[in-house]
Amino acid sequence: MKRRDFLFHLSQQGCRFVREGGEHSIWENPAINHRTSVPRHREIPDFTVARICKQLGVPKP
Repeated sequence: MKRRDFLFHLSQQGCRFVREGGEHSIWENPAINHRTSVPRHREIPDFTVARICKQLGVPKP
């Protein structure tokens, strides 16, 4: 999945950008107070997308 599309999906689900890390962006879901990192690649593998969505408590795109 393209990173741009995935980040749009996260923002639509109520997640927000926190900060940039070394090679990752940090996103959080303020509703459940969970944070996770999103890799900075153009394409993010589907299994990674599923894992990030599970960690943030949002549905898969």
